Amino acid sequence: MRTPTFSFTTLPLYLLFFFFSFNAITAKNLIPETCKKFAQYDPNLSYNFCVTSLQAAPKSQRTDLHKLGIISIKLIRNNATDTRHYIKHLLKNKKLDPYVRACLSDCMELYSDAIPTIKKALMNYKSKKYNAANIEVSSVIDASITCEDGFKQGRLVSPLTKRNNYTFQLSIIALSFINLHNSLN
Repeated sequence: MRTPTFSFTTLPLYLLFFFFSFNAITAKNLIPETCKKFAQYDPNLSYNFCVTSLQAAPKSQRTDLHKLGIISIKLIRNNATDTRHYIKHLLKNKKLDPYVRACLSDCMELYSDAIPTIKKALMNYKSKKYNAANIEVSSVIDASITCEDGFKQGRLVSPLTKRNNYTFQLSIIALSFINLHNSLN
C-alpha cells in the first residue's frame, strides 16, 4: 500500500479543469473517463480498480457524477463491513499467535469505528458538506494504513493486505468525487 504523495488540498484545482472537460463524455463512457482523469491526478489510484469497482455497482451505468460519488462511498461501507466480518471470523481461531490476535483486534476496532464514519461521510456528501465528508473518508484511509502497519511492525504477513488495499483505493476514489464537487461549490 502506498502512502499518499499527492496533496488533497491541490486536487480540487485539477478537478475543476477536469470537470469542465466533461462536455463530450456520454453516460456510456462516464466511468472510464472519470477514472482516467482521477488516476492522472492521483498516483495512488489504480485506473483499472476504479473502473472495475464502479462498473460492478448496481445503477452505476445510468447515473451522473454526483451519484457516482454516492456509489463510491457506499462501496467503502460495503467493503469495511465485509472486512469487519472477515476479521471477526479470523479471531475465532483459538490457535492464533498472540501478536497476530492483537493486530487483528486492533484492525477490528479500526474497521468498527470506520463504518459509522463512512455513514456520516455519506450523509455529509449528500448534504453537500464536502469538507466534512473529506475528513471522514480520509480517516478511513488512515484506518486501512494503520491496520496494515500493525502487521508490518511485527514483521508479519497481514491476512488483510488485499482488503486494506481495497479500502484504501475505494477511499481514494470517493475522495476524488468529494473534492471534485467541493471545487464546484
